[in-house]
Amino acid sequence: MDLLDLVRRTIRRHDLARPTTRVVAGLSGGSDSVALVRILHELHQSGDLMFVGVCHFNHKLRSVSGDDERFCRELAQTLDRPILVDDEDVASRARRDRRSVEVTARTARHDFFERARVHFSADVVALGHTCDDQAETFLLRLIRGAGVRGLAAMHPTRGAIVRPLIGCRRAQLRLYLAERNVSFVHDESNDDTSIPRNRVRLELMPLLERRFNPSVTEALADAADLARAEWHWMESEADRLTGAAGRQGPPATRFDAATLSAMPSAIARLTVLRALTAAASGRPVAFRHVEEVLQLARLECGAGDRGRAVDLPGQRAERLGPDVVLTSRAPRSTRGVRRPEASVNFFSFSLSIPGEVASPEAGWVLTAEVAEAAHLAAAVDHSAAMGNRTAKAVFQLGRCLGPLTIRNRRPGDRFRPVGLGGSKKLQDFFVDRKVPRERRDSVPLVVDEQGRIMWVAGHATSEEFRVTDPTQAVLILKLNLVGGSC
Repeated sequence: MDLLDLVRRTIRRHDLARPTTRVVAGLSGGSDSVALVRILHELHQSGDLMFVGVCHFNHKLRSVSGDDERFCRELAQTLDRPILVDDEDVASRARRDRRSVEVTARTARHDFFERARVHFSADVVALGHTCDDQAETFLLRLIRGAGVRGLAAMHPTRGAIVRPLIGCRRAQLRLYLAERNVSFVHDESNDDTSIPRNRVRLELMPLLERRFNPSVTEALADAADLARAEWHWMESEADRLTGAAGRQGPPATRFDAATLSAMPSAIARLTVLRALTAAASGRPVAFRHVEEVLQLARLECGAGDRGRAVDLPGQRAERLGPDVVLTSRAPRSTRGVRRPEASVNFFSFSLSIPGEVASPEAGWVLTAEVAEAAHLAAAVDHSAAMGNRTAKAVFQLGRCLGPLTIRNRRPGDRFRPVGLGGSKKLQDFFVDRKVPRERRDSVPLVVDEQGRIMWVAGHATSEEFRVTDPTQAVLILKLNLVGGSC
């Protein structure tokens, strides 16, 4: 099928645009976005839609970002389309907001897209995501343990964002550009395999295509479509059933335990997840939190009885007679950040490389970055005792099997402290180090995909990950305390 016809079919199937739809295109300068702009220009000329402008956001993360901006301006001029350009020092914003660069960049970019839509009086903003991007997103979320909602990956349309190339392969777009002798810019950061998405794109996907399924990209994109359809059904069904189970109103949300327990488990989980997320004030709500509420609903409890209660992110759940009651609680803060409780719930966060994870409840921020020269290790005490509320540790990057996770202790945890010559129970380590009992559950542990503890943050690193080859890249982890102490 001709590429333009393939795009037309995607647009019709998902109702992304009509002949009167005003479309502005997001342009980075890369091959996919350049192909998007060219295709939209052709569809505009054939009367399929109204291509009204181009927008480019400069994140100021690369030394050549100014060249990318100039390229985009020249391309817009070539196509006789107006362009809106904006920029922001995303790295500085990420440090200020204590968020990862990836998350901060995405937020800044999408805020700009909405400004561009308003600027051009457009109906939608088109982005150049492809079938390959969809497959990579599906795999990344599968690896991280996502449910149906996460596996739905990127939606062809989400609010004012549309993705008309979601059914196209990246290779098709490159061929389209080559046939027209159209150039594009190359972002060298896309070659950095320390970034999980790049590792999936450059290493995992080729392996799956070569060893398992030559059409794995299409198969994963189809799986995302199936997950998305299931998710839409679940949302509509949850809307229908929630009215029978829940009664909302400040400061508490009540669920009829019997009705909640009788729901299909997937719908019950979604219903509870929505309620917990609404009261979590941005804190992450995990699968175990949802299950704890459902366990309360299954308890036998008389009409006047007060049953078990559990603390959850930003709220408390309690069984009161026939109801499960979720009560919000205001965070206690010092300089806007919560101090760790005497006993905190289990936590678990994915850690991107490079990236950053913040836990306001436990009072810490942990960052990861890659360096090429292992001589930095000489400046770091691998016993990593906290000093001035900051600790660093350096690891041989090649030994860190990703994705990495930050979590707190679990029963039976063991690791191999540098210099010990063997393994040790984490509980015994804390006792020997005289870490107060009430603080032990707040100490972040960095573990690899096999569950091996790399760093007891602020206290000790593991022998298995120490730097032994000074010619290889290293991973630098840094812990900053922003409230309380570990």
